[in-house]
Amino acid sequence: MTVKRRIVFTAVAIICLIIVLYLSQEFMSSYYSRIITLIGIYGIMAVSLTLVNGISGVFSLGHAGFIAVGAYTSALLTLSPQQKEITFLIEKLIWPFNSIQLPFFWATLIGGVVAAIFALAIGWPSLRLTGDYFAIATLGFAEIIRIFALNLNSLTNGALGLKALPDHSNIWASWGWLLVTVACVTSLSYSSFGRALRAIREDRVAAQAMGINVFKHQLMAFVVGGFFAGISGSLYAHWLSTIDPRTNTIGIMLTFNVLIMIVLGGLGSITGAIIGGALFAFLSEWLRFLEGPMNILGFKIMGITGLRMLVFSSLFVVIMIFWPRGIMGRREFSWDGLASLFKRRDRK
Repeated sequence: MTVKRRIVFTAVAIICLIIVLYLSQEFMSSYYSRIITLIGIYGIMAVSLTLVNGISGVFSLGHAGFIAVGAYTSALLTLSPQQKEITFLIEKLIWPFNSIQLPFFWATLIGGVVAAIFALAIGWPSLRLTGDYFAIATLGFAEIIRIFALNLNSLTNGALGLKALPDHSNIWASWGWLLVTVACVTSLSYSSFGRALRAIREDRVAAQAMGINVFKHQLMAFVVGGFFAGISGSLYAHWLSTIDPRTNTIGIMLTFNVLIMIVLGGLGSITGAIIGGALFAFLSEWLRFLEGPMNILGFKIMGITGLRMLVFSSLFVVIMIFWPRGIMGRREFSWDGLASLFKRRDRK
């Protein structure tokens, strides 16, 4: 397929997506609109972690820390000075956050930049480790960030968190940032830099012998992944309308949730990351009935709190045993692949 035809097909697909999102925003209930918004947010989280874990080949467990940094930074910048004065009752908010209020776009962008700076500070010493040692180090740094958020009352309001955040996260914001994330990560993945990352993933020693600076490339991927994780954290906080340092909000559970997304979709596939994020968002809402009263064959059974996560954990174990490559494996959606699929069917 020619480059011109691929560009035309991509433009038509984007226009169709915009139309579908517009119809969803206008005619669907607020509940389903929030689910579609959550799909976009989870997609950004999954794609950013795919760049680190799937493409560059390092196993990071610190993604929730960067999401938390982006969430808190953006929340502090979008709250009005009056809201901050009401929220920070135990200790007053430190200067200059107590008097600053920025538009959501710039607050989200700054949240991503701050998260990227944290990723640089964490990745610089940690990426000198390999394998399980790196995973444990990033997990420890993510927990350090959460503990700081729990105790810095003058900056994060401690265990009370930040409440009544403006409802800025909608379908257009989440899916717009998802398109930006996919465009940036895809361009990076298929550049010479991305090919070097894949070489490092396949054989670190051989890539280094060929003259590739392993530390520099992995650090760059780690920082870019941290930036988009901060973007998703800003969107996630304003989708929740609250942010606090609980483990199931910005703690290790969030990292495991994103890991389930990328393993379900296919570790190393950007397309698979989006599919995994969409499935996780849909299932996390659909399985809520497991935590409420159920009527089965005339018997009333009380739901069990947290049973959804038990189902997700079981699904994760089953996938790792019987389907370790996930839905897409390392394959990506492409117009050439779609055209060749139709050609094979015509021949048959």
